[in-house]
Amino acid sequence: MSLLSASMTSVLLAGLGGFVGSSLRYGVALLLPAASRGGFGVATVAVNVVGCLSIGVITQAMASRGALSPHLTVFLMVGLLGGFTTFSTFGHETVEMWQQRGPSVAALVAAAHVVLGVGAVWVGRLATQRVLN
Repeated sequence: MSLLSASMTSVLLAGLGGFVGSSLRYGVALLLPAASRGGFGVATVAVNVVGCLSIGVITQAMASRGALSPHLTVFLMVGLLGGFTTFSTFGHETVEMWQQRGPSVAALVAAAHVVLGVGAVWVGRLATQRVLN
């Protein structure tokens, strides 16, 4: 396989994963519409925490059981999780919250994103390590 065709395969896998991840993210927003519109961005927190938990599980599984194939890694980590989670929406919702509810609420929700996200990666890695070892 030439370098060009290998790169094109990775681009297509990232795009396919992004389509799946973005579609799943949109589905979560549809399931939690009241919480997302004018609320505290619950859908965004949910997808970001689930995405962080998922990347924790995947990275720990890779560390414990060996690397995933390069194509599966691109599909899952770049495509699927990249399309599912969203930093830009988090930034937008934080600015909106700041303007509508004030800096203290915006800071609290932003801190929740960071603490829950990092905590979810840690829990995902720890749980996967215990299951696989």
